[in-house]
Amino acid sequence: MSKVLCDVYKSRKKDEAYIYVSRQGGLEKIPEALLEMFGKPQLAMTLIITADKQLARYTGAQILEAIDNQGFFLQMPPPKEETGLPDLFCKRDDDNA
Repeated sequence: MSKVLCDVYKSRKKDEAYIYVSRQGGLEKIPEALLEMFGKPQLAMTLIITADKQLARYTGAQILEAIDNQGFFLQMPPPKEETGLPDLFCKRDDDNA
């Protein structure tokens, strides 16, 4: 698979969650359980994906491989980053003094 016209759908239930599918294959290969978790897919954009394309978090090769193997690519939001700041609302030991 050298290049694929992909429809990218965003989730209405989960912020920053997207499903990439080939325009030819559509949403047919997405498991029902995933669709229930994802919610009704809303078309966000259409892209031509090539193996050498670099997206924000993934390469085109990763997306194409997933579409080729399972019929879709699921992009989930990045994990929450630790800020390194102390919890301002936690009780301190010296509050009892």
